[in-house]
Amino acid sequence: MLGFNDIIGHEEIIRHLKNAIQTEKVSHSYIFTGDPGSGKKLLAGTYAMTLQCEEGGTEPCGHCDSCKKAIGKNHPDIIIIDEIREQIINDVDIKPYCSPYKIYIVANAELMNPQAQNALLKTIEEPPEYAVILLLTNNIGGLLPTIQSRCVRLDLK
Repeated sequence: MLGFNDIIGHEEIIRHLKNAIQTEKVSHSYIFTGDPGSGKKLLAGTYAMTLQCEEGGTEPCGHCDSCKKAIGKNHPDIIIIDEIREQIINDVDIKPYCSPYKIYIVANAELMNPQAQNALLKTIEEPPEYAVILLLTNNIGGLLPTIQSRCVRLDLK
């Protein structure tokens, strides 16, 4: 996994994410929206890795235990979501195992049916302080307006 300095483009979004880390104003939920192949997963993964990095900077060090786990895709507090109801709703109240945050990455979030989105909405409205939810979507219109209004929206070009 690369650091933010290795990602080409998206300078404004990277600046926003780094600033959130630096000022300790990490939002509980983000929407990364853009065309397929625009870098949503790369940015979300890099952000998650940086948030969990033991060095505590605005770039992942790539060497600490947390970064190694993230690179190996086996970090217990960076969770790739397949089933919303099971994985977020039933898991979010369990504190992080070894990190300051528990990060959920939901690829193709626009494919969630309205019931799943409404179930997720309660968590987004009243998240535990350690939870960060990253919704990745190719079609922002596929997300309920109530979800959109409660998340920081980052439009990738």
